[in-house]
Amino acid sequence: MATNVLDQIDLRKLGERLQQARKKSGMTQADAAKVIDAARTTLVAIEKGERRLKPNELIKLARAYGRAVSDLVCSSPVTEPFAIQFRAASQQTEQEESPIHDIIERFEELCRNYLELEKIVDAPLPRNYPQEYDVAEMPIAAAAESIAIAERQRLGLGDSPVPLLQDMLEQSVGLRIFYLEMPPYCSGFYSYDDEFGGCVAINAHHPEERQRWTLARQYLHFLAHRRKPVIDYEDKHHRKLKSDRLGDAFPNYFLMPTSGLMKRFNDMYRTHGKFTPTNLFTLAHYYGVSIEALVYRLEDIELLPSGTLDRLRDRGLKVRKVQQELGLEEIDPRSDVFPIHYQHLAIEALEQGLITEGRFANFLGVDRLEARRIAEVLREHASGMLEESAYLDLRQA
Repeated sequence: MATNVLDQIDLRKLGERLQQARKKSGMTQADAAKVIDAARTTLVAIEKGERRLKPNELIKLARAYGRAVSDLVCSSPVTEPFAIQFRAASQQTEQEESPIHDIIERFEELCRNYLELEKIVDAPLPRNYPQEYDVAEMPIAAAAESIAIAERQRLGLGDSPVPLLQDMLEQSVGLRIFYLEMPPYCSGFYSYDDEFGGCVAINAHHPEERQRWTLARQYLHFLAHRRKPVIDYEDKHHRKLKSDRLGDAFPNYFLMPTSGLMKRFNDMYRTHGKFTPTNLFTLAHYYGVSIEALVYRLEDIELLPSGTLDRLRDRGLKVRKVQQELGLEEIDPRSDVFPIHYQHLAIEALEQGLITEGRFANFLGVDRLEARRIAEVLREHASGMLEESAYLDLRQA
């Protein structure tokens, strides 16, 4: 069967996949040639598609590269490594770029793992992708609001807040979203290709409100500039392109839609006869955004006078202190590197005997002892959900 596959496969494409897998594993052509007991020139010919690979050679190379044979012979399009895709997007100094490179490689590895788990369990993410929005001739604010309204309608969000933004974008749209440790000057990454689809990484160290804002920005890149990789730097001195300015504007309208925001503001104003700092903090918490973001948004739609934030600061307003006094708990940032769906795919593959405990540990980036602990937690979570719902009448729930 393996011989039939290799007889029919495009040798050039197979060679490209083998070359990418080898480079990703850190092996040289000479190293890989030793694995199949061949000369380096033979491996060069294989990677150029000039020499047909034997089934046992393919198996040995796949094992050496840490890849499944199916990944190498499948018909998925060959894509450039993330590091190459992002090279043009990086506009930082070499010193700032250095730590980013390793994070990008980890990001790509996680996306590949996610795709592999989907194939193992036969549970692909939905690809509920809209056509790319064309905003070439539109002013920034109008384009941002137009896309936000269209997406909220498409996803059935109405004008309400989106409390579980990551989960919604993963399950309802089909984006792969990871939270990774990054330097403070980097907010996140966005990438797209035909194999992985839309992929996002968010800085795990940033506050939750900022993470949500960054995620909405990356979603805009997916919607309007899909095939352009983005490294989202916190660089206020860099002159921004139109795509960056559109990304800055979009979260305002997507996270705080005008119709819902005006209604809730007016309800508060009518109830109290004024709009107080307490109302401001409550409304920001409701939408899961920062006080600054909400104030600027309310100023833009002329519900608050410009300079409101400066006046509040001049009066000695301490954001964290007021939040505590109002009982508005600080929203914890996402601490899980892996999406919930990714974790459940991994435990399902382990439970079905489709992967070993060691492979499960690799998927979660932990040692075997920690992998066992995580597996138990996930099992308990899954069984708890089943027990709670076992006696529900779904027609009356």
